[in-house]
Amino acid sequence: MPHIFGVLTKRNTKYIKMNKAELIDQMAVGAGLSKADSKRALDAFISAATSELAKKDGRVALVGFGSFSVSKRAARTGRNPQTGAEIKIAAKNVVRFKAGSDLADAVK
Repeated sequence: MPHIFGVLTKRNTKYIKMNKAELIDQMAVGAGLSKADSKRALDAFISAATSELAKKDGRVALVGFGSFSVSKRAARTGRNPQTGAEIKIAAKNVVRFKAGSDLADAVK
């Protein structure tokens, strides 16, 4: 079975970003599941993570892989790139990801 950190998709000798369908395929192969079961598992993870992160202090931690958390981005002043005019950018919540030690070591 392939190690999840070692999986890359190759097209025309160039490495590309993995899309959702390719991730589902790799999950199916790696876990010995059908593609339909892998899709349901991925959709369930996305739904559970989204629900947790939508909470006030939501956080999803996957030991060794990393953690997702929500932080506030303060309001700030920006510039319209076409006109150069200053614009106000509202404060908002953003999702952050911090890689775990296993993931960080795998991509070194």
